[in-house]
Order: sequence, then structure tokens, then C-alpha cells
Amino acid sequence: MTTIASPTEAFVRLDATAAQPSPPRRRRSLAHVFLGDLLSVFVTVATGAMLIAIVPKLLSWAVVNGVWQGDGSACQDAGACWAFLREKYRFILFGIYPPGEQWRPACVVLIFFGLVLWSLPPTHWTRKTLVLWLAGLTAAIILMAGGVLGLSEVPTSSWGGLPITILLTVISLGAAFPLAVALALGRQSSLKGIHLMSVGIIEVIRGLPLLSLLFIASVVLPIMLPDGMTIDKFVRALVALTIFSAAYIAEVLRGGLQALPPGQREAAQSLGLGWLATTRLIILPQAIRKVIPPLTNTVIVMVKNTSLVLVVGLFDLLSSGRAAATDPAWPAPYKETYLFVAVIYFLICFAISRYSRWLEQRVAIEARS
Repeated sequence: MTTIASPTEAFVRLDATAAQPSPPRRRRSLAHVFLGDLLSVFVTVATGAMLIAIVPKLLSWAVVNGVWQGDGSACQDAGACWAFLREKYRFILFGIYPPGEQWRPACVVLIFFGLVLWSLPPTHWTRKTLVLWLAGLTAAIILMAGGVLGLSEVPTSSWGGLPITILLTVISLGAAFPLAVALALGRQSSLKGIHLMSVGIIEVIRGLPLLSLLFIASVVLPIMLPDGMTIDKFVRALVALTIFSAAYIAEVLRGGLQALPPGQREAAQSLGLGWLATTRLIILPQAIRKVIPPLTNTVIVMVKNTSLVLVVGLFDLLSSGRAAATDPAWPAPYKETYLFVAVIYFLICFAISRYSRWLEQRVAIEARS
């Protein structure tokens, strides 16, 4: 008589499966990368021809005929005037800040550099790090402004260069993020009044160029204030940058919130979690993980947008470089100045993008594990 196997006997395998070798990793040679097809051959040849035409002239201008020492007269009818950068780098980096006190903005840059390095590992994303950032920001403002602890007072009209760029970027993004979260949640709200107000704020701000907001903060706002009342130009620029970045970050976060399935909120409600706990512990962390690339793009854009604060009378890094290049004692070294400023901007933005890429890969690995 034939016996029929039970479902357990028929479908459950009891013996271990032998380990299989991983598939070989496909590697492409450099010849295949550069000369793989007709398009690759064309791009390779065009790139090589462009490099052959550009690199010798660039080396001749920057190295062979470059002037490394001397004054403005030494740069006449010569190549790159690197001597100008040796003479003016402090003015480009720190603007018209009093020369004898420029150790203070240098310390501010070092403070933020140290805070960024400390904050890179996700294991350091704790309340302690938040306290460190608040303490570092307070120390930076005290160092820049002075007036206490025996430091001479320096008005914001004398601030400039790299510290202004860093302060405006960090403070505006830090203040904009909670506002952006509120706007994104408000736009998703089922309450009609909150929804319409959030949509109106976001669409109006995103429909205006940042330059117009800075113009309003510089020209229109002082007219609207009562007689005798003024607002510091640094604060005016900071408010404009904060509102602008909040509107864009809110739309980025809204995309992350819409990408989450409704089952996440329903599962939290079934566990008895309220709206605030569900949003703070479950919804927002997942939404932020999904929008790391566009958030990084917004941060990079805001770093470069600080170059527009000249409208309110602040000399950021780019404005300081432009002002330094107008010195009549030097033969208009604009190329060297803008190259120096571009390298600083590139290093900042490239570091942000690479860290974002690393963070994105880490999140993807954690999601698969």
C-alpha cells in the first residue's frame, strides 16, 4: 500500500544545503571602458583632444609663467599672480574683520570644523551632540561679536569671508529644519485651515527668488519698522535664508512622508501610540532616510546661496574675494581670486555630497540586514 506523505514530510527539508560559491565579479578593462563602443571611442578622443589643447596652456599660465613672490608690478604681463593670494588670503577668508583680531574668526572656523568631524558618525547623533552644537554656536557668536570676556566689540558690518558663509549656512539650516517639519506635516494635515496655511506659505516662498527675499529684508523691512527701530543686517539675512530653506526642505520631507505606506501609521496606532509619538519615533525617521539625496542637494544649494547676502551689505566669502580683486595696486587678478574661492566652495560641497553618499549606502545596508 502506498503511503501519502504529510505536508511536513513533503515540503520541509531537513538536511543542510552545501554552500555555493558567489558569482564571479564582472570586471571591465580600461580598454573596454574607454574604447568599448563607437560612442566611447568618440568621447575618449574628444576628451583627449581637449586636454591636449588646454593642459599645456594651463600649466604655462599657472606654473611656468606664474608669479609666486613680489608685488603688483611683478605680475604685469605674467601668468598667474599667486603672489596676490599670498598677500590677500586673509582678507578673502575674513573680509574687513580687524586684522589684529582675525584669530577670532579663524577659531570660529576651527570650532565648526571640529563639530562637523564629531557629528559624522551616526553613533554621535545624540543629545550630547546637540548640546555641543549649541555651545559651539554660542562660542562662535561671542568670538565674532565680542563685547564680553575682554574681547573688543566688532559689529556685524565688519564680519565677512568664510565665517559669514559658515554661520549663515549652519544657523539658517538648523533653524529651518524644525520649521520645515511643521510645514510638511501641516501640508499633510487633514485639518483644512492648517493645510491651506502650510500650502500658502510653501508655495509663496518657493515662488519667489531668494534675491527678492533678501531685497525685502534689506530695503522694504526697514521702511515698515517704527521710527528709531532697526534690525541688524546679519539677522535680516539670516531670517530670509531660514524662510527660504524651510520651504524647500518642507517639500523634500513631504516627498518622504508620501513615500511611506499607510500601514506604518496604522501599525503604530494599533500599538496604542499617539500622533506625536508615532510621528516622532516612526514616521519622521523613515521619511528622512528616504530623502537623504534631495536633502543633501538642498544643503549644498544653501551653502552657495549665501553668496547673495551682499544685497543686505554682508561680505561673504565670494564678496570678500571680489572686493580683494579690485585693489588698484594689483593687475586685476580675478582669475586667481575666483579660482581660490571656487576651490573652497568645491571642497565644502564635495565633502557634503560624499558624506551623503556614504550615509545613503549605510542606510541601504541597514535596511537589507
